[in-house]
Amino acid sequence: MKKFLMIGALAFAATTVAETAMAAEFYVVRDSTTKKCTVVETKPTSTTTTIVDNGTYKTRTEAETGMKTTKVCTE
Repeated sequence: MKKFLMIGALAFAATTVAETAMAAEFYVVRDSTTKKCTVVETKPTSTTTTIVDNGTYKTRTEAETGMKTTKVCTE
């Protein structure tokens, strides 16, 4: 019985870790040509956009709040 409980607990832990790793990330990026900040779901790969400060967030709401308080985005 203990063996089955241990296996169940390990399976649950593995599933939780996998879900966390696949969780969405949001980035606050600044376009160097327009000088405007936006929130995107994918990490920027172009050279014209850069991630602002530590602009990685777990939710879109956190990213939008972070964008409003970042000096580069509010100028």
